[in-house]
Amino acid sequence: MADESVVGSIVSLWRYPVKSMMGEELNASEVTDSGLLGDRAYALVDAETGKIISAKLPRKWGILFDCRAALNSPLQVKITLPDGEVVMGDTADVDRILSTTFGRKVKLETAAPENPSIEMYAPDIEGLPDADAETNADIRPSTFFDAATVHLLTTATLNQLQSLTPTSRFETRRFRPNLVIQPANNATGFVENNWVGKTLAIGNDVRLKITEPCPRCVMTTMPQGELPKDLEILHTAVKHNDGHIGIYANVLQGGTIRRGDTVEIVTG
Repeated sequence: MADESVVGSIVSLWRYPVKSMMGEELNASEVTDSGLLGDRAYALVDAETGKIISAKLPRKWGILFDCRAALNSPLQVKITLPDGEVVMGDTADVDRILSTTFGRKVKLETAAPENPSIEMYAPDIEGLPDADAETNADIRPSTFFDAATVHLLTTATLNQLQSLTPTSRFETRRFRPNLVIQPANNATGFVENNWVGKTLAIGNDVRLKITEPCPRCVMTTMPQGELPKDLEILHTAVKHNDGHIGIYANVLQGGTIRRGDTVEIVTG
């Protein structure tokens, strides 16, 4: 029998139906080979360049953070635009409406190219690769994910960052995780760093392979809602945790996960 050790429990679940837009909090979700059902199921594509649109280039696409996406069903997305207008993904003129909002011709897509790429900007922070430069980056083949299909974050990491820079607001929404975990036994520090390379069992069915720490980007510093622009968010991560906040995982076994599910490390 596998040797399992409880390391925490799920306190919140999130999915982001349209890449780089605000998402929705869930009480439960199906997990498939592609992560939480409906996560990054859609993306906007720049009709001129063919690149996937990402808020990683705020100068051009920062308005994405003023849009919110939610799923009415696995096949229908509802997008709330900055002015409050709601447009459904299957509306006949959805591309025209979105193009007007973004000031450029864009297309709402559900199928990613085999070799997708994005444009991105790295702030001028010492120790950050390509600091103060705009670059192109390849993302996960045939998907709208930057890297792995699941992103996990612990409340211990948020608390650790907050203690390091108390003048900033290290809130969950800045980091766009899928799963937020409350560590067991009042564990503190960057707890999830120690889970890399291990397998997590969540609830009765789901198994995730932790692949690597999650490198952070300019999106963590961007304003959203009442949260201000704050470069210290990313500077703190670079200075104290090699620029990482949270961890990435791939799905080994799908199933249903719920708020409150236990999280265990499978060691054998």
